[in-house]
Amino acid sequence: MAYIQCGRNALRQIIKDTNVRNHDRMMQPLLYSCQGVRYRKLEVILTTSIEKLGKAGDTVKVSPGFFRNHLMPKLLAVPNIDKFAYLVREQRKIYQPEEEEVQVVTKNVEDKTKEYEKAANRLVNARLVLRRIIDVEKFRARATKDDPIVIRSPVTKDELVAEVARQLCVQLEPENLHLQTPLSTFGEFEVPLRLPKSIPLPEGRVHWTLQVKIRGK
Repeated sequence: MAYIQCGRNALRQIIKDTNVRNHDRMMQPLLYSCQGVRYRKLEVILTTSIEKLGKAGDTVKVSPGFFRNHLMPKLLAVPNIDKFAYLVREQRKIYQPEEEEVQVVTKNVEDKTKEYEKAANRLVNARLVLRRIIDVEKFRARATKDDPIVIRSPVTKDELVAEVARQLCVQLEPENLHLQTPLSTFGEFEVPLRLPKSIPLPEGRVHWTLQVKIRGK
């Protein structure tokens, strides 16, 4: 510790005796040599595009530590010398694919309306089939065989939305189904649908409905 303190005092004395501005003191040869290569920059060639640094093939300046610890181990950059520059140019000619312009196709209102109409017709013409386990206790307690068979867990609105997406490939929101109470028995049901008024109804129909059938496993 005494040697370190002595060295610090010597540096302070050199700076104090030198009649220069604070900015110029940092450029003294002794102080610059004490700093080492930490503040020097290296010119490297990027082999991969890096955000906020450059594209592949660009020559950029980075700190030695960043190149040594991050870029070089991952082969993201190579030193800017003739040998590596030639190799990078040749490899980019061989392996770099040509950039293709991606054209974004925007759908107009008519296209979206046709998609909605197609999905609505699919709901009307299809039938959703669900398999559920019966409630054994209530099944044995039935008064007659004509009484409805109660299932163990009633079918909720969220379950219907999930099954429509899985079986019919149509995305619905819970608000599109008008289900006052969950479906708790076996049988066939017509669940009213709430769809936009802009979608025309098929001939012979007054409102949109979804056919649902619940049966045992």
